Amino acid sequence: MATTSAASFSIGSTVSFGRRGSPLLLTKPSAPRCTSQNSLASFSGLKAATSVNCDSESSFLGKESSATLRGSFARKAQKPNQSSHHGLQLQASYKVAILGAAGGIGQPLALLIKMSPLVSALNLYDIANVKGVAADISHCNTPSQVLDFTGASELGNCLKGVNVVVIPAGVPRKPGMTRDDLFNINANIVKTLVEAVADNCPDAFIHIISNPVNSTVPIAAEVLKQKGVYDPKKLFGVTTLDVVRANTFVAEKKNLKLIDVDVPVIGGHAGITILPLLSKTKPSVSLTDEEVEQLTVRIQNAGTEVVEAKAGAGSATLSMAYAAARFVESSLRALDGDGDVYECSFVQSDLTDLPFFASRVKLGRKGIEAMIPSDLQGLSEYEEKALEALKPELKASIEKGIAFAQKQPVTA
Repeated sequence: MATTSAASFSIGSTVSFGRRGSPLLLTKPSAPRCTSQNSLASFSGLKAATSVNCDSESSFLGKESSATLRGSFARKAQKPNQSSHHGLQLQASYKVAILGAAGGIGQPLALLIKMSPLVSALNLYDIANVKGVAADISHCNTPSQVLDFTGASELGNCLKGVNVVVIPAGVPRKPGMTRDDLFNINANIVKTLVEAVADNCPDAFIHIISNPVNSTVPIAAEVLKQKGVYDPKKLFGVTTLDVVRANTFVAEKKNLKLIDVDVPVIGGHAGITILPLLSKTKPSVSLTDEEVEQLTVRIQNAGTEVVEAKAGAGSATLSMAYAAARFVESSLRALDGDGDVYECSFVQSDLTDLPFFASRVKLGRKGIEAMIPSDLQGLSEYEEKALEALKPELKASIEKGIAFAQKQPVTA
């Protein structure tokens, strides 16, 4: 159907297409929304725009990134030798692969990534049941081509030329199960998949979701080292869900507008290793000692909160998919040249005496451009004690992953 009145698209958690007064709103607004006066160029079959408005309403991107995004759109819209009818061209030029795409996280994650205007190809891999997922998602009228790959024999082809690899593969948590209970199964899965990444797309950004992240990221690092292709700037443990939860819970507690809230979360991605730096919350909030402890414990145990609420029917798959999609979008923006991309992630780090540590990092075209050491300065007394308390458990998890990988020779 032709669209003659305003259509809008917002990068991040809000996407709306359609005529004025009848938009399809997929989620509530929360990151920069780009609204054309007529319609958005070259996206979803809509006609080209002549001008663009960006208003910051999404939680995929923060205020600082929104300002950069507005500037980026303005520059693109003013390129010479470009017809005014095509004032803004979003170029879908990146290839993303999801390994474990038929699972509880993989399916909603695939749908969210399919919505990105930066993705030209979306490769979905799993050991079974992925063909139907790909067929379903491929019907969405967004630019990326969706292909399915089933089983080990097709894994290599799935990864050829990929820019970002996301690994949610593995078994989910069940009631009473800790992340360490998942170790033996998921460790082998991650090892096998990362070997294939090393062989087929060694320069890709690698996003590890499979738990326990505190161990699976070190496993991935060791595999890449053994393969001779390890780049610590391109290996990420996805801890974004801890940030998403911290932002949500603080905003609810203090009745703040969610788009304004940013809480850095450091440490690891399990239990007490998750340390939200509530004293560093932006905007600054006043919290009693009791509120700090309650919020910290809730953020640390939020995964268990969902597992128990689902009563054996699953774990935090939907919120994890949302958080992972946010991290993918941030990576794609960094690859595309956005100079204002910051996310918390579990990475190789020299900020503490631990070899891996979650903290805020600046992303760029080649991966991590900088750590943000200031986040660990001027901590509250509660945070200082919590940081020291988490180190032994995090150290043990890291060493467990390294030991596993070193005992398991990689396949040639």
